[in-house]
Amino acid sequence: MAKKSDQLFERAQKVIPGGVNSPIRAFKALNGTPHFIETGQGSRFFDADKLQLIDCIGAWGAMILGHAHRYVVEAVKKAAVRGFAYGAPTESEIELAEMIVGAVPSVEMVRLVNSGTEATMSAIRLARGITGRSKILKFDGCYYGHLDSLLLKSSEGDDMRGLPDSAGIPPEFAELAVSVPFNDPEQVGRAFDRFGDQLAAVIVEPVAGNMGCVPPQPGFLEKLRSVCDGKNTLLIFDESTTGFRVSWGGAQELYGVQPDLTILGKIIGGGLPIGAYGGRNDLMNHVAPVGDVYQAGTLSGNGLSVAAGISTLSILKNGPVYRDLEQRSKEFEETVLKLAENYGIPIRLNRVGSMWTMFFAEEPVTDLVSARKSNLKFFDRFFQLMLGEGVHLPSSQFESAFFSSAHARKDIQQICERINLVFKRMSKEFEDDLMRW
Repeated sequence: MAKKSDQLFERAQKVIPGGVNSPIRAFKALNGTPHFIETGQGSRFFDADKLQLIDCIGAWGAMILGHAHRYVVEAVKKAAVRGFAYGAPTESEIELAEMIVGAVPSVEMVRLVNSGTEATMSAIRLARGITGRSKILKFDGCYYGHLDSLLLKSSEGDDMRGLPDSAGIPPEFAELAVSVPFNDPEQVGRAFDRFGDQLAAVIVEPVAGNMGCVPPQPGFLEKLRSVCDGKNTLLIFDESTTGFRVSWGGAQELYGVQPDLTILGKIIGGGLPIGAYGGRNDLMNHVAPVGDVYQAGTLSGNGLSVAAGISTLSILKNGPVYRDLEQRSKEFEETVLKLAENYGIPIRLNRVGSMWTMFFAEEPVTDLVSARKSNLKFFDRFFQLMLGEGVHLPSSQFESAFFSSAHARKDIQQICERINLVFKRMSKEFEDDLMRW
């Protein structure tokens, strides 16, 4: 008898491209069928076949409190009773904006939008409008949403200019972006020497999350701040993932480097669709209706998303969430590294707070090139075996995993116990490969 998830996937492919509404959900690289989820509670969710899974994705970092947190659910219910959307301002929008401004060091004013991609598009337009320049410096392997001028793959050799990474992007758009390796201050300097007077902004994930979790090397973010100051180029931190994830004030608080503009998403909506961009007053006052950089959105500041965000941020601000997440995540890291050593499986576990990726690699993973050197055959087998053990991890080596406050110590222990079983099996299956490695 076919599983219900298989049946749903077959049905979905008839009406949704690839059967999914975001490509990473398709398990395409694994030639598998995604699990269709029926419900989530805390650290776990249940699929259409009633299989219970420990969730280590958390809607790609958005669910920092876990699924269906009762206070967030109650806040959304109360907001829904009052109405979904008005096309007019509300007091709750001000409250969420005040919470963001109070938390994120560089943000004095913020505009709410509907997604991280929309926030990125708007921040880029703002930077261009302020500086009168067109080019943007981005980093190989970082993902800033699917807007045309940044959905570019790395150039080859010393060209530095990106190439369209999707059909439908005119080659002319690639001329607007310069792409260099993450964590490479020398290449950043070379890019500024060549294009500095043309660069409106540098945009960076302060902790890369879409080549797997890759933290900034010491001094890298400081270098970006310095070169931007030297050329009157705006520095944009894409904190869609790291904002309110790696600390209350995001990566900029954690690393002590302030950008000019900040992009937020995910956690500020408590799992509902949202995005935001913000910065200093003098910059944000260029945005319409007070300024000449136009941006608008019918559902911006949607009441349900704002209510979920306020509730989520209130819990983060007033509880021990970050302390507990760091403690459990550190225990996880230490245990997994010991297990890998015991079985002779080379891994690198990159982690910033509760955001992490396990690479099957001997050398440190610091950029896209080193991430691609990891053993994808090992990763694919690890993912499949862990899924069979009831642990749902990102299906790509090049995505980050996340823990939530709902992951109690017993959840972490169970995950580690299952990793032990999987490593043991892999050490036998790949014995010859490990001996050659």
